[in-house]
Amino acid sequence: MQVTETLSQGLKREFKVVLPATELEQRLNDELNNIKGRVRLNGFRPGKVPAAHLRKVYGRSVMSDVLQNAVNEANRKIVEDNGLKLAHEPQIQFPEDKETIEKAMDAKGDLAFTVALEVLPEFELVDLSGVSVKKPVAEVSDAEITESLERMAKQNRAFEKKDGASADGDRVVVDFVGRIDGAEFEGGKGQDIRVELGSNTFIPGFEEQLIGLKAGDTKLVKVKFPENYLAAHLAGKDAEFDVIVKEIEAPGELKIDDEMAKGFGMESLDKLKEAIRDAIKRDFDTQSRRKVKKELLDALDAKYSFELPPTLVEQEFAAVWSQVEADMKSNGRTFADEDTTEEEAKADYRKIAERRVRLGLVLAQIGEKSDIKISDDEVTQALIERVRQYPGQERQVWEFYQKNPQALAEIRAPLFEEKVVDQILSQVKVDEEKVSKDALFSDDDAETDSKPTGKGGKKASKSE
Repeated sequence: MQVTETLSQGLKREFKVVLPATELEQRLNDELNNIKGRVRLNGFRPGKVPAAHLRKVYGRSVMSDVLQNAVNEANRKIVEDNGLKLAHEPQIQFPEDKETIEKAMDAKGDLAFTVALEVLPEFELVDLSGVSVKKPVAEVSDAEITESLERMAKQNRAFEKKDGASADGDRVVVDFVGRIDGAEFEGGKGQDIRVELGSNTFIPGFEEQLIGLKAGDTKLVKVKFPENYLAAHLAGKDAEFDVIVKEIEAPGELKIDDEMAKGFGMESLDKLKEAIRDAIKRDFDTQSRRKVKKELLDALDAKYSFELPPTLVEQEFAAVWSQVEADMKSNGRTFADEDTTEEEAKADYRKIAERRVRLGLVLAQIGEKSDIKISDDEVTQALIERVRQYPGQERQVWEFYQKNPQALAEIRAPLFEEKVVDQILSQVKVDEEKVSKDALFSDDDAETDSKPTGKGGKKASKSE
């Protein structure tokens, strides 16, 4: 096997690999000899099949294996001999001339093919000792706990039948039939539906028009579906509902006590308050982590500039752009609605893709240098958490990940990333800054898409 480098341009490499006919003949004979004792052919004893007949029967299929093994061997040789770190799988280009391929398959002619590679860039890790980031932290207030308790109490309080007109906070039992352009539509009919006035759980404007009605009243309710309504065929359309009021229910007394706590599985109101405080604190801590991570990644991105593997950027951009198009379609938006053009949007999101690839490479190298590992137990625990998100389908989800190494790698990747972020945070100065809850969660959409590697599933933010 003769391997010659034919291109070294930026991160692109190409190698010409030549397998002489004599080598192909030798490899083919070796493989035929290996299977000679295993094949069973009528008229021949095991191991006694003449070489010529064996080649006639199995020569082509064995040569296919020979060529595949030779390609794999060439790839390993190229990577090992040149100390390369690949950005993606090698691309193999065989001759287009069928006669050349046919001769090689019969070991009657040389076979030359091209191996095209993209390698990962080499760069030095920068000193981060002078980097400082702010970590916003917010305290859980008593008012937030009280608000949660009141919300929980409202969800569980009883309603009693009421005479007279409905008011805000009452629950109205109704039948309704909806129409668009005079025709009934799927999902537009309901019977004995309980509508809590003021809960804002129905189409905007629907609940307000039921205030002041009594049992037995009828009402023509006119509303407009929101532009971003989940059912795309209804989004933005005007609708009318013939509503019959069957019963009015008034809310019972709002009780926040030990009995309510027991209804939530807590032994006392104090224990329930503790659980609520802990839950809110976890939310605050998660958001605080997200914010400081975003600032840290911004600082890292500002310190690195190197050539990026084009294929990785294209793959990342394709994932980002696919999500952007899906989001716009589901929301019924156009580029004009966003005050931009498709070309301008693509340019913006390509920068996001480049940032993600760059940060992914930086974090990977920091993790490698710091010898950060993810144990099988850690992956298993993360997989268990993922499986719990699909009640009733646990076995199928578990088996899917166990049988798909790439899917399992997507479980491992964020674990590795978080460990690397922890490692970097230990090297930089982190200043805690007390902020309000509103400040902590401000611009949340912009903050949640700072991930170095985008695999879809979330809308990318232009603030990345």
